[in-house]
Amino acid sequence: MSPQKTRKGSKPQLADNEEKATHVRLLLSNAEAGAIIGKGGSTINEIKSQSGIRIQLSRNNECFPGTSDRIIMLSGGVDGILMATELILSRLMDEFYPEDGAEMDPEYKIRMVVPNSSCGGIIGKAGANIRSLIEETGADIRISPQDMYYPGLQDRIVTVAGALAQQMRAIALIVWKLMEDPYYQQSANTPFPYAVNVYYLFCPTYPALMYNAMNYGQNGPGMMYQNNRQPNKDDRSTSMTIGVADERIGLVVGRGGRNLMEITQLTGARIKISDRGDFMPGTSDRKVTITGSENAIHAAESMISAKVVSAAER
Repeated sequence: MSPQKTRKGSKPQLADNEEKATHVRLLLSNAEAGAIIGKGGSTINEIKSQSGIRIQLSRNNECFPGTSDRIIMLSGGVDGILMATELILSRLMDEFYPEDGAEMDPEYKIRMVVPNSSCGGIIGKAGANIRSLIEETGADIRISPQDMYYPGLQDRIVTVAGALAQQMRAIALIVWKLMEDPYYQQSANTPFPYAVNVYYLFCPTYPALMYNAMNYGQNGPGMMYQNNRQPNKDDRSTSMTIGVADERIGLVVGRGGRNLMEITQLTGARIKISDRGDFMPGTSDRKVTITGSENAIHAAESMISAKVVSAAER
């Protein structure tokens, strides 16, 4: 799919701002990052060449807190950043949703990382700005609450969903709004300040904070993830079986098995999901058996729970 140019006549008048360098940070799954990099870096080099901007991508074991997603930062002029963003979106559409034509899949969302201090300008007084953005672009725009689970995290996630043209219009307006914030540019100095090794990110402290804050856990109300641990009797390997609500298994597997593949690649664990109707005793939860080293099992279990809990927040 060939990218569509953003209409220059639709740009707000920001004096010389559109000539100034700025940046945008996006979240990509490991599979999406691989599609953007391309064989031998061919795709990302082509995007750089066409847009004329700088592109930095966190390493495949460095993730945004609470997710298994990598961070990509685009730096340069506004036009170049918007062109690169559209090239990235078009590539992801072609790679993961080849039959969707010109429309983005309803479940497909682009996520921008924005400093909490800059989100006020997007939201506006009593939400006036974000309502105006939604009405003008037709895109669905949501801003995550200030993260309470990861002390020191100063960023929030702005999720934009809709057709490609709607998404690009919304992203452009958000970028121009961010450029009005004199402090926004400071976040470009450290593109991945919170990108930590996945095995550190999913250490015992983080899942515990997540479970407590969401009121999930054994016998917790509204449970969609059960931490029912069962040691496997096979002495040749270490295994753990957890229960995930049947209606939430799709979140673990992902479209075309993408999420499951990503978890196994990142952690090195092997994951087996029970057939339909094969539940944890006394529940309607499917069995998810994780096999590998203790670190791999713990990381995989935490990544599975993060996907289920994050979906419950939406």
